[in-house]
Amino acid sequence: MPGKENFYHLTMFPYPSGDLHIGHWFAFAPADAAARFRRMMGYNVLHPQGFDAFGLPAENAAIERNIHPREWTLRNVENMRRQFRMMGCSYDWSREVVTCMPEYYRWNQFFFLKFLEAGLAYRSEAPANWCPSCQTTLANEQVKDGNCERCDAAVNKRQMMQWFYRITRYADELLELGSMDWPDNIKLMQRNWIGRSTGVDINFDVSDYGLEETAITTFTTRIDTIYGVTFIVLAPEHPLVEPLTQPAQRADVTAYVEQASRESEIDRTSVEREKTGVPTGSYAVNPLNGEQVPVLIGDYVLATYGTGAVMGVPAHDQRDFLFAKKYNLPIRVVVAPPNWDGKALEEAYLEPGIQVNSGEFNGLPSTEAKKSITDKIRSNEWGKKSVTYRLRDWLISRQRYWGTPIPIVYCDHCGTVPVPNDELPVLLPAQAQFKPTGQSPLKDDKDFVNTSCPNCHAPAKRETDTMDTFMDSSWYHLRYTSPAESYRPFDPDAVKAWAPVHRYTGGVEHAVMHLLYARFFNKALRDLGFVDFGEPYTQLFNHGIMRTGQRKISKRSNPLAPDPLVKKYGADTVRCYLMFLGPWDHGGEWRQSGINGIFRWLNRVWELVWRDSMILSSVPVDPSSERVLERAGHVTTRRVEGDMDSFKFNTAIAGLMEYSNEMTRSWDKGGISSRLWENSVERLLLMLAPMAPHMADELWQHIGGEFSIHQQKFPSWDSAIAAAETVTIVVQVNGRLRDTIDLPSDVGETAAIEAALASEKVQRHLSGGSLRRRVYVPGKLVNLVVT
Repeated sequence: MPGKENFYHLTMFPYPSGDLHIGHWFAFAPADAAARFRRMMGYNVLHPQGFDAFGLPAENAAIERNIHPREWTLRNVENMRRQFRMMGCSYDWSREVVTCMPEYYRWNQFFFLKFLEAGLAYRSEAPANWCPSCQTTLANEQVKDGNCERCDAAVNKRQMMQWFYRITRYADELLELGSMDWPDNIKLMQRNWIGRSTGVDINFDVSDYGLEETAITTFTTRIDTIYGVTFIVLAPEHPLVEPLTQPAQRADVTAYVEQASRESEIDRTSVEREKTGVPTGSYAVNPLNGEQVPVLIGDYVLATYGTGAVMGVPAHDQRDFLFAKKYNLPIRVVVAPPNWDGKALEEAYLEPGIQVNSGEFNGLPSTEAKKSITDKIRSNEWGKKSVTYRLRDWLISRQRYWGTPIPIVYCDHCGTVPVPNDELPVLLPAQAQFKPTGQSPLKDDKDFVNTSCPNCHAPAKRETDTMDTFMDSSWYHLRYTSPAESYRPFDPDAVKAWAPVHRYTGGVEHAVMHLLYARFFNKALRDLGFVDFGEPYTQLFNHGIMRTGQRKISKRSNPLAPDPLVKKYGADTVRCYLMFLGPWDHGGEWRQSGINGIFRWLNRVWELVWRDSMILSSVPVDPSSERVLERAGHVTTRRVEGDMDSFKFNTAIAGLMEYSNEMTRSWDKGGISSRLWENSVERLLLMLAPMAPHMADELWQHIGGEFSIHQQKFPSWDSAIAAAETVTIVVQVNGRLRDTIDLPSDVGETAAIEAALASEKVQRHLSGGSLRRRVYVPGKLVNLVVT
């Protein structure tokens, strides 16, 4: 609307799982209330809705129910639309995005090709998390405690050719979170997931074994401890494991590697887990002191992090210390603790100290030794300064049907060939055979697989992997700005008008998956010239979790259906109860008994509004009674406006309850005009409207308000009227509380002390004593010092 400032309020869109449960209502109803409030504050608000409709659950449903994923998904979408309307959400359904529709996923393919052109997409063989139950690869973030987050099956490793996005190219920029209005815990989780470390790559010589690779390269942030290395540990997947393993150790190493392949990276690196390892029978030479140290393999070392090899310094790393104790490996102190007497350590020493047992660097503070040792390593070409990250490139390949087809063709003559833009979208075939074979069902569809090369037109094969569904949610916020676009992913002018998103709400579970990928995607689109901003979401707010008892309400384990509750109490009662449970970011516990209180209160509001104000005309107006009710209205408006702006829905509703109680008292007491009563009713309904939209709109029509209440402005408040008329002064005698007195808010020091001295309770503690001193804290305290 012309003349209004745009405001983009977005809530993370749902997966169409079949029915909205109360957990969904807890996410979406308060968000809708916040959007309605923002409109009433005079903004053009974009608050869209859609469905994150691709993904493994639909494919599993196809297998379990003998139904096509498209049919199952779109049936659920239709049902959830109905439930959102029942909830009273103010979505503009003309902007709806359903990610499984070709008009959406063609642009996934378009962006993939743009990323490929820019070197941001590539194909490579790499170990992948493999779920044997779901028969698909998983991103690291989708593995929880060693198991698939979806089906809870144990995850193992497979070497596969897969497609990746180079998210690591943006690792440093993704660490720039300081100025973002996001929760500190989310920022910390993203920083930890990216895991930037600065240190040194150093080469340990294994040239005696006659291999093509003559050194094991390790990364360390503690190069000052290099003289304390007493062993090297390789990841079980490290390419040097097999050639370095000696015949006597081969059986043990093979068994250990096999066991490690069945464990997740998260399990292997857990700080709560004891380190294990087996020797290869080989040794590597430390270039700083020429010492031979044994080479082992250990599953706590990851091939995907750093160099896939670590140096063991047990005197200065607690886990290395325990590992060395377990396997009877030497523990050599090289950074001395203060006042060290040369005796064995009881535990690893981790702080700075003085170099010992470190050759020419003995006596240097360890902080200085880091630079000196690094300089020596560099000058002798034994290694180099290095930065490493925990973050890995984003694996987007999935061996399943229900996802965006990757627009690639493999030609015997031309190799890997992108599908031309004018041939997009590459459509999913209408039918597929869903078999748990470990391959995409697309592999069995000859009409899909067999095609011609876009370059030479010879027979060729299509890529049969589909894209990770996080691709869909990485840019959907941009599509909402112009969802009808058919010749481009979005209208740049519409994006400029609305984006970036001003407020984004959703669950904390997306901290290192969706949110990280969306940030990367937005930065890549910026660099490709599609948008002119780097961060997609200006402000992030995470709501809590709904529980019954100690159990989380969820589709899979503990659903609670809202439809029967709506039928019994009405949607507004359910909305308000969810918002009244407690702070939105803390979550809440559903108690059936608690909803009755909200139901009774809304009925009292209904009764108040239906009272005939003309009855008040027969009673004389009392100015003091009018002041009380008028002030209550302005105080409540100030409070509710602030609470709604900061998502404190529970205290906003509490304020409305107090206001409705004050209205009842004023009516019963009398002395108020029909005009003030009517203004108070109007004010109450306007404040209630964002949270109870159906009831407020119906009552608004009853009092003759212009259609609709949701197109009206939120009521204003006057600071002078809202100011307290009285203040409560604490009176102390010799620092002890003796009375409290109510005085005018503009009371001065002399009047306050006189009132304190006039108090009978205070007089009892002054008799027989001498008043030596009077202390006054304006508007708060009088302290009388008596001897």
